[in-house]
Amino acid sequence: MKIRTNDTVKVVAGKHKGTIAKVVQVLPAKNAVKLEGINLIKRFVKPSQLNPRGGSKDIHVAIDVSKVALVVDGKDATSRIGYEIKKDGSKVRVARSLGNKEVK
Repeated sequence: MKIRTNDTVKVVAGKHKGTIAKVVQVLPAKNAVKLEGINLIKRFVKPSQLNPRGGSKDIHVAIDVSKVALVVDGKDATSRIGYEIKKDGSKVRVARSLGNKEVK
C-alpha cells in the first residue's frame, strides 16, 4: 500500500470529506486505513470484575484507502503517490503533483 502508518492524509470522499487526520493503522488485507479521530463508533462494555460499572468506549472503524489522499508539504495540498527506483537500487515514494519529489 502507498499509505503508511503516521502519514498525514486528507479524506476526499464520504461524510468526513475535507478532514485532515493522521493514519493510526494500515490494513492491507482489507485495503483500508484507520484514522485518528475519524469514523469512531461506540462499543458498550459489559460489567466485569476489572470494570464493575461497564460503560462505553470509542473504536476506530476502517476507511477504504481509495477515499484518502496523502497531504504533502504540510499544507492542504494532496498528491497521488508513486514509486521510483534509484540508481543504487533503493525504492522510494514520490509525490506525483510535486514533479516526482521524494516523500518522507
